Amino acid sequence: MAETIVQVVKKIVKRVVCLYRVSTVGQVEKDDIPMQKQFCREFCQRQEGWEIVRELSEKGVSGFKVSAKKRDKIQEIQRMALAGEFDILLVFMFDRLGRKDDETPFVVEWFVNQGIEVWSAMEGQQRFDTHVDKLLNYIRYWQASGESIKTSARVKTRIGQLTEQGYYTGGIVPYGYRLVNKGRTNKRNKEVPDLAIDPNEAEVVKVIFQKYVCEGYGGQRICRYLSEQGYHNRKGGKIATTSINRILKNPLYIGILCNGESKSEEVLTELQIIDVELFERAQTMLQERAKPQEKRDVPLTTRGQSLLVRNIFCGHCGRRLTLTTCGQRYRKKDGTVVTKSYARYLCSYNTQHPGECSGPASYGTAKLDSLVDQIIRLQFERIQTAPPQDLIQEQRGREVEVAKAKLNLLNIQYQQKQKDYRDLQAETLKVIRGASRLNVDLLNSVAEETTAQISELEQQIAAAETELRELVSGADQVKRDYAQLMNWATLYDNCSFEAKKMIAAQFIKAVRVKRSYELEIEFNVSFSEFQRLYLEPEKEGEHKRGPAPLLAFEEKTRQAV
Repeated sequence: MAETIVQVVKKIVKRVVCLYRVSTVGQVEKDDIPMQKQFCREFCQRQEGWEIVRELSEKGVSGFKVSAKKRDKIQEIQRMALAGEFDILLVFMFDRLGRKDDETPFVVEWFVNQGIEVWSAMEGQQRFDTHVDKLLNYIRYWQASGESIKTSARVKTRIGQLTEQGYYTGGIVPYGYRLVNKGRTNKRNKEVPDLAIDPNEAEVVKVIFQKYVCEGYGGQRICRYLSEQGYHNRKGGKIATTSINRILKNPLYIGILCNGESKSEEVLTELQIIDVELFERAQTMLQERAKPQEKRDVPLTTRGQSLLVRNIFCGHCGRRLTLTTCGQRYRKKDGTVVTKSYARYLCSYNTQHPGECSGPASYGTAKLDSLVDQIIRLQFERIQTAPPQDLIQEQRGREVEVAKAKLNLLNIQYQQKQKDYRDLQAETLKVIRGASRLNVDLLNSVAEETTAQISELEQQIAAAETELRELVSGADQVKRDYAQLMNWATLYDNCSFEAKKMIAAQFIKAVRVKRSYELEIEFNVSFSEFQRLYLEPEKEGEHKRGPAPLLAFEEKTRQAV
């Protein structure tokens, strides 16, 4: 009799578990969960024999993006269902269980198959008595999924529009900036913050770019340097290498606000910390340093006391020289034993394959660096005597005008030939009608010749358009190259040794050294072209836009020595 009474009580009292969920932190702040909780409790009070035994809340969990397998509360409720700890699962609305059309309907059906009734305080009970019930269950979550997709698209579009207009739309505030209220409000008339430069952090950002671009520091070395100088992140700890890498890649520091694929249409000068040229050089270095070692033009590090990094080669076997150190111990008069270290450029191929390389096995770093340093200074002295930039730009402008005139003349000739061809077509009709004095053979011959001329003009026009585009696009490049070379020439004598190494690595493409320190230096393409156009008189018969040759400096080296 006692067991029968317990069974009757279980049938009368239905144990209820309530699940409340909000997708965003904003909904938490608006007290959406207390609203759901109050409504569900009032719904239970209206039902006969319902008793809430557990209430679970999910805050800031998306029912569309997060799978039920990764939602702790859903997993806990499923364990309780298997243990038979409740009879009814109650939610404010069914979409609180989820919005995934390929998952949530089956989660609901799973609970029902375990003997659990699934209820919504707003929509009633979800049953599976008929095939129609199953269909309606799927359609409900298919609609909820669609609403999430549409909401996401609307939000994404609006955020993209605000970003393009130059407005901050939320997220982590990048290092170097802070939030300030400038009077901007949202559609609910609530004031929203905007970005502004933080002067103290901005100085650290400038140091990071300066060390990376001008002195060749890597992320870890910058991290140590900032720590040694007493610079910290907002929490008082070290500025991590990952943070430094994000700073180097973020276009916000040149005034371009980005959010996903959207970016501000105009440069926000009030947010610009780094100049565009420095930022672009940082991006180039990031790309170069990501390349395999044999294809890299920018040194991965500027540590050590050698001027040349990865651009020094054996002039006999052509192999790259590596930097090595050796020590020599000697005793002073007072009996003290001292070890002195020497750095040398080593030809590993020579040491590993004796007799196959006719050159020496190594070269003294101090002597070789001194020779290269003198040659670099000679070239920078020549650069500083180059024509002013406005004269160079004027010359490039004349070249562009000549190219435009050539293209215009070709277009006039092309249009005339097109007219001639149309006239020939009209004459053909007269021949067919017998109203022309020309015969068919002569007419065909002239038409074929005209067609060939039109085809040749089309090719010439295409080539002229390509040449014009290259001249126009090259004008900006010439301007940047001129500014860069002049900047190097000005800084080289007074900059740090790390900065000299970076200048040498970008100014010199390759140094080939032979026995007796005979040098052959190949400069980068921009300087070779600059030198050919503006530092050397044009020789008779020389092609104006020919390739930059290898430059030998044997005589200058001997003079420098």
